[in-house]
Amino acid sequence: MDKAIELTDAQKAEVERQLARIKRGVAEIVPEDELRQKLARSVSTGTPLKVKLGLDPTAPDIHIGHTVVMQKLRQFQDLGHRVQLLIGDFTGRIGDPTGKSETRKQLTDEDVKRNAATYREQLGKILDPDKTEIVYNSEWLAPLTFADVVSLSAKVTVARMLEREDFTKRYTNGQPISIHEFFYPLMQGYDSVALESDIELGGTDQKFNLLMGRTLQKEYGKEPQVTIMTPLLEGLDGVQKMSKSLGNYIGISEAPKEMYGKAMSIPDELMVKYYELVTDVPMEEVDALRQGLADGAVHPRDAKMRLAATIVRMYHGEAAAQEAEQHFVTVFQQRALPDDIEDYVVPAEELEDGAIRLVKLLVASGLQPSGAEARRTVQGGGVKLNEEKLSDPNALLVVRDGDIMQVGKRKFVRLRTR
Repeated sequence: MDKAIELTDAQKAEVERQLARIKRGVAEIVPEDELRQKLARSVSTGTPLKVKLGLDPTAPDIHIGHTVVMQKLRQFQDLGHRVQLLIGDFTGRIGDPTGKSETRKQLTDEDVKRNAATYREQLGKILDPDKTEIVYNSEWLAPLTFADVVSLSAKVTVARMLEREDFTKRYTNGQPISIHEFFYPLMQGYDSVALESDIELGGTDQKFNLLMGRTLQKEYGKEPQVTIMTPLLEGLDGVQKMSKSLGNYIGISEAPKEMYGKAMSIPDELMVKYYELVTDVPMEEVDALRQGLADGAVHPRDAKMRLAATIVRMYHGEAAAQEAEQHFVTVFQQRALPDDIEDYVVPAEELEDGAIRLVKLLVASGLQPSGAEARRTVQGGGVKLNEEKLSDPNALLVVRDGDIMQVGKRKFVRLRTR
């Protein structure tokens, strides 16, 4: 690393501008002084930095919690740097043990290829494809000989591996740790060696793996990368990390109205954090919003509506955001039905004396994905017929032409019998 780089006043200002943008919403930079030096060298030479983000293709449905780190990647692209998006098609066969209390099931080659393709499609919503270099770590990990692997493993001790909190807990509790799990952080670190990355991004839960890249780059005689960690985003419940399995997420491929409605349920105390981490609203405006909410000059409802519209606009465009907002205002603020309710013609063969089972109707009309989910929703009070709440999932409904079936706050169908 260069000890000192002579910069003009304009170049110094550019380094500070880039550093300020990079630090937006960041939890930790290790080490920040090296990041400043790398930026100074980049500015003085005109050489972009190589910024790596590794993704194991295990969960292809991206939600906005995933986009926290991807938005940071986009910021690097906008600053003129080179993004290395690494799809872990090799490491994905092992699975990252971070935060896991047991050995993860290994993915098949077919699983990895299918998930990787889905990732690529969705990431185009965030990153500039022309400025994104997509690489697969099977390119350098698969050709390693057993001797190469032994040499790699010799560079890190078992004691160092057991510094990882999840490994320590499992070891202390007598839970099994497979040897192959130790190789995950080694392989992730070796990715940085192969790519000669200047910077690696990841969530705070990835700190051990990210720092392994620095360790191995030093061991292989390369300049160590800087690690930049972003915070984990709480989901719509305001407590747990955003997760599809917990149902507290906003998917980036969801329909605009669904996305807007979900965003309106974000807890008030998390609004500013969402603005900072998952939107492109300038930080000066975010700071003003924070102050306005604190002193009462900004109403939380107005701030949340802007947040919801911004999220929809980023993934579906301005027109879709305006339409979703109008739909929300019409349905929820004015308590009126939307104008664009879809019709569902109940097949005559499904009716018995004009009646149909509620659960069957919910699934057939597309309001619910399965009978089990339909039962849970009814029992939870989430289904209405003509504004009347239904509580018995086994109920036989007599369907009249024009009846309005509603699930939750955002799903409607108009039932037709002809």
